[in-house]
Amino acid sequence: MSVWESIVGQERTVDLLQHIVASQGSGRDTMTQSWLFCGPPGSGRSNLAKAFAAALISPDHGMGEQVTKETGEVLAGTHPDVTYLATDKVTIGIKEVRELIMTSEQMPSTAPWRVMVIEDVDRMLERTTNVLLKEIEEPAPHTVWILCAPSAQDVLPTIRSRTRVINLAVPTNKAVAAFLMESLQIDQHQAARAARLAQGHIGVAKLYATDQQVVKDRDDLVTGLLLMRKASDAVLLAVKLANQARDQAARDAEAQVEREEANFRRINGLGPKDAVPRQILGAYHQISSKDELRRRTVRRSRDVLDRGLTTLASVYRDVCVLQNGADAQVGLVNMENRAAITELSVRLSKQGAVERIRHIAVARKRIEGNGSQLLDLEALMCNLLV
Repeated sequence: MSVWESIVGQERTVDLLQHIVASQGSGRDTMTQSWLFCGPPGSGRSNLAKAFAAALISPDHGMGEQVTKETGEVLAGTHPDVTYLATDKVTIGIKEVRELIMTSEQMPSTAPWRVMVIEDVDRMLERTTNVLLKEIEEPAPHTVWILCAPSAQDVLPTIRSRTRVINLAVPTNKAVAAFLMESLQIDQHQAARAARLAQGHIGVAKLYATDQQVVKDRDDLVTGLLLMRKASDAVLLAVKLANQARDQAARDAEAQVEREEANFRRINGLGPKDAVPRQILGAYHQISSKDELRRRTVRRSRDVLDRGLTTLASVYRDVCVLQNGADAQVGLVNMENRAAITELSVRLSKQGAVERIRHIAVARKRIEGNGSQLLDLEALMCNLLV
């Protein structure tokens, strides 16, 4: 199993990084130490950052057929010389970044490099980014920084200009389907449908391939949109989408708490039913505190809604494809609804289809900006009426 095996549809980028890692040798002066990996959600930028970190740490530079002990630890998130900063908050705080900088100044304990990975660096406010700026511009001699963002434009120019930017491609449906078949051991039809519905988002494709309820919810949303004729239909569909997002977010947040509690017990040598010692009880309770659970639920609900908005946009994308006679070249996302989408493409003008995609983009920004999710969804659905 290669360290790069989980990277889907990024062959040129993987070849480049493999060459860089293999050719660094002992000449660190030729090694770029500040990187910015950019790619749309689901393109695998975080997985690529982790694979690159593993290759830098591993004695075989990640070129072997088998995962080394060091590589396995990096991929599992347990290597002492690789630090990850990821957040389920709306923004990354100054305190977290300062702690990361302190760690970056320490010499690596066993590896040739200390690697610092920041996911979603676009969630940093400008004052937080300024704290990081000097470290990115002049890293410690033994430190490599890997930042991840949706695009270079989402990062402040001061950071962007001081990093080497790696742009990821959107994986093809064929590449995603092949990955699903190999990693999940599912049949070709199931993998192909999950990849098509996910539109290049690897994480969503895995979700569609393994959770039939999520696929059913998506199918119901598309059907509801295509049957929507009056304002009452729009409001009811908005309420349904908001409720689904809330319920799924609550389930996901609770499942995450259970995993973290189990991990906490494992790290501290405790069994599933062992009493937690008093000196670490506070840290254990913090994992499942009401504030923590609420925060995770809010963040997760936005992710679920974002997926729903992508589903809505895919319908109008298909309308545009049919209106421009491009279905033979690029195909439809919602093939199962071809007849209803064809009918919609007749009722809706080309300008109207594009305008509705714009309405969805506006709603996405409003929801990310802490607006009222239900009100934003109701307004959107009414704007989508034909």
